[in-house]
Amino acid sequence: MPLPKFILIPLILSLLTAITPLRAQSDDGAWLGNISLNDGMIEVPTTVKSVTLDGETMAITTTDGRRALALSPGLHLLKEGGNTALYHVAESPGNYPDKLRRIPLWLSILPPMIAIGLALLFKEVLISLFAGIWVGAFIAGGLRFEGLLGIVKSLMTTVEKYVINALNDGGHLSIIVFSLLVGGMVAIISRNGGMAGVVHRMTKYAKTPRSAQFITWLLGVGIFFDDYANTLIVGNTMRSVTDKFRISREKLAYIVDSTAAPVASIAFITTWIGAELGYIGDGIEGVAGLEDLSAYSVFLESLKYSFYPILTLGFVLFIIITKRDFGPMLKAEQRARATGLVKGQGTEGEHVEETEDLSPVPGAPLRSRNAIIPVLTVIIMTIIGLVDTGLSSVYAELADPPASDGWGATWSAMEGDFFFKLGEVVGAADSYVALLWASISGVVIAIILTVSQRIMNIGQTMGSLTSGFKAMFSAVMILTLAWALALTTEDLHTATFLVDLLGDSLNPYFIPPIIFVLSALVSFSTGSSWSTMAIIYPIAIPLTWAVATGAGWEYAEAHSLLYNVISIVLAASVLGDHCSPISDTTILSSLASDCNHIDHVRTQLPYALTVGATSLVLGTLASMLGGGWVLCLSLWVIGLGFLYFVVRWRGTVVDA
Repeated sequence: MPLPKFILIPLILSLLTAITPLRAQSDDGAWLGNISLNDGMIEVPTTVKSVTLDGETMAITTTDGRRALALSPGLHLLKEGGNTALYHVAESPGNYPDKLRRIPLWLSILPPMIAIGLALLFKEVLISLFAGIWVGAFIAGGLRFEGLLGIVKSLMTTVEKYVINALNDGGHLSIIVFSLLVGGMVAIISRNGGMAGVVHRMTKYAKTPRSAQFITWLLGVGIFFDDYANTLIVGNTMRSVTDKFRISREKLAYIVDSTAAPVASIAFITTWIGAELGYIGDGIEGVAGLEDLSAYSVFLESLKYSFYPILTLGFVLFIIITKRDFGPMLKAEQRARATGLVKGQGTEGEHVEETEDLSPVPGAPLRSRNAIIPVLTVIIMTIIGLVDTGLSSVYAELADPPASDGWGATWSAMEGDFFFKLGEVVGAADSYVALLWASISGVVIAIILTVSQRIMNIGQTMGSLTSGFKAMFSAVMILTLAWALALTTEDLHTATFLVDLLGDSLNPYFIPPIIFVLSALVSFSTGSSWSTMAIIYPIAIPLTWAVATGAGWEYAEAHSLLYNVISIVLAASVLGDHCSPISDTTILSSLASDCNHIDHVRTQLPYALTVGATSLVLGTLASMLGGGWVLCLSLWVIGLGFLYFVVRWRGTVVDA
């Protein structure tokens, strides 16, 4: 009788590993024999003075005349000469020695690949994500194959460790609460007739499918300060408008997703800027020759190489203006225009079962201000929150703070011009706090407007609020599992494996394309552009500078290459984020547009890869031709012209 697949897969994984010895390193860096286990201790040769563990030199303790190092149970990344390896120490009962198992680092890529593959294959993201986490927990647990017990233990760990830790994070909880509150606000302004009023007013300007898509694009570019707020506001606001013109939900999700992160990643004043400056600052810190550079000035200089964000915004506009689509998006648009089914038939039944009734209550006046005022409140309060929390952080860090911590006094005490000060303030802001302030303010205003006009009583209004919460619950589950999967990739050092795999080339001209591919793969595998920047920047910046200066490049040329690589990490992180079905912003775009998540990923993928490939070529050419604003602007024009040609050549006109 053949073994079931759920047993066979862990068995194969366990056979791929072996109980292998660790190796010890002396103070001069030479490798001095093996490290073996003995009574829960790692026994080393007596001549060894240190071992390398997780990048740190750990002291050796003496036990009964032997030099030994106690290694705690769990996963440990250790250096083996110039390579890295993952080891798992399993605590054994009684006086038996602990078990040490070497885990091939390439296995770390399996959890995200399994999650992504199953999601694309079965179009069911929840079970796919959970399967990826389960496999990750099995690998991180030392590939224990103790009958069914090891598999069951991994299942318990999936929930006990990874799901709970994903929720036990202030930033994650802030995003969940923000999403729930925005969903509740949207439900209220839908039931009170405000959204219907917006649709009626938008119809005056959105008279065709093309103009409706253009307004969506314009709103996406206009709400540049935060990608989460962008996706939720634009997707929820424009959904009814695009439905009226039989625009597919896949197209709406694509426009929302492809205007959110690209514009937020390169705008001077956004919730991204703080993280970006922090990652860049960590990368240049301590690098000889870069001491005089500030993170903000480096960021500004790198903008001329921001090919992917700029070309993505242009590509979306070309798709809208020419009314052409290709690939899976063409089929989705043709279906919507011909049949009126804005969602695929395979997901329509699920939509009917799961979606709450958000149509206006009988007799509700269709007043657009009942929707516009709460949405504007969210936008304004986000900006106020960013400024307030940012100025508070700046005040705490001032060397000579003024007597008052008010906005005006703190601003006056800061150094630099207006835009530099503004960038510093937003960079120091707590975006999560700002989003929470904004969302609760929007809900309160929506409730006041609804109850004061007697459109609904307080009980009906609160019922609409909870209906909005329910509509967001599936997205919260997906986000939670995506974060949990990211924790498994962190434990298994997936990024380390990818860096080791692709980071060996030392030709300066090949550094930009290698870093581009590496960053895109890490972002695709982890589903997080911010995590990718945090991982890659500290590696890419010193590597680029060392290789360029080591090759004899002048400082100006080396700086140009460095700025290109810094921009490439950011751009490729956004590309991988766009392509990944486990990305939180991609999930939020699907949610806000009420589009099946896998349908969104499947239709967006060809467009994102087209722009990504073009950006890769242009970024490489920019380095080879010397960089500079004039060259980069010329390459922008060439890239936009090429993408316009691709749309005209590959695209088919979708009848209005």
